[in-house]
Amino acid sequence: MFDLEIYETINILGLFIGIAFGAIAQKNQFCFSGSIKDYILTKSTKRAASVVMAMIVAIVSTTIIANHFELDLTQTNYFKSNINYFSIILGGLLFGAGMMIADGCSSRSLVKFAQGDTNALVTLIFIGIFAYATTKGLLAGVLNPFINNETLIQWSSIIENTQMNIYVIVGILALILLYLVKKVKRIFTLIDGMLIGLLVSFAWYVTGVMGEESMERTIELSSITFVYPIAKTLELFTYYQVNEVSFAIAIIVGVLIGTFSMSFANRKYSFGCTANQNINKVKYNMIGGSLMGVGGVLAIGCTVGQGLTGFSTLAFASLLAILSIFVSGYITAVILGKKDKLPMCFIFEWNDDKTNKPIDFQI
Repeated sequence: MFDLEIYETINILGLFIGIAFGAIAQKNQFCFSGSIKDYILTKSTKRAASVVMAMIVAIVSTTIIANHFELDLTQTNYFKSNINYFSIILGGLLFGAGMMIADGCSSRSLVKFAQGDTNALVTLIFIGIFAYATTKGLLAGVLNPFINNETLIQWSSIIENTQMNIYVIVGILALILLYLVKKVKRIFTLIDGMLIGLLVSFAWYVTGVMGEESMERTIELSSITFVYPIAKTLELFTYYQVNEVSFAIAIIVGVLIGTFSMSFANRKYSFGCTANQNINKVKYNMIGGSLMGVGGVLAIGCTVGQGLTGFSTLAFASLLAILSIFVSGYITAVILGKKDKLPMCFIFEWNDDKTNKPIDFQI
């Protein structure tokens, strides 16, 4: 009945992956930046535990798929030749600061916009503009001498960007997870992290296994990432003649659809509050989005693009990127918190917590 080309099937699957991601993220408000914010403001570790669980599941399931289907993940952008660790670290630092200033990373901004926060649209637009400017626009000329600096690349080559040992990485993450959950039984409540981790590996399967059969269009071996795809989505929306629907763009659209749909069933979250009503939200969205757009390109990915997708390949560069993002995000959050400029709309606590903190509490 439907005679689809392989690349069209892959795009449709990308749409459904995005829908699933958006629905899951909206249901439990899965968020990298939110996990940092929760800990600083309330010492809650619930969302942080979900993030770590997603990392573990993404690494393990991706490794299984790569070994079974003989996918060479070293052919992805995370293992590109002449890698510049200094560019990746700088990008991570910029992205981490930006996601806290804008109150949400790129994936979080998609979710917030689709569930009703119009300010998040400003963040998304600025992410797209500055990501594209860093890749092909004015900022590309400014930053290229740094990104392609032969001295920095030579220094970076001292430590080979190889695949790290899965047992060591998963072991460390497991210890972090145990620290965060405090009680082992809580691990089984982290369904959102488990499902999102599986989505990452499924996306690798779609592009790596199914995409290999595509004769009509070359399918890049990739998974879920958001910064540059946001820029390409904006380009497609504003000037479709020079762009085409891709797997990455389909995921972006899917996240919006999935989040919007889930928000009808899960109405308890709404984002119209800030820690201090004098905060100029639009200004913070613009600044944060700009930093994330530049940082996401320099770091070869965002919190999801590097923290889950890149990390699932066990690339050393991805470890540097996500550590840079978290360190910068934490420091920025502490500074904003001291100035009462760190928005917090809800308390996310463990269901078995007996401290009597309300789950939906507006600060």
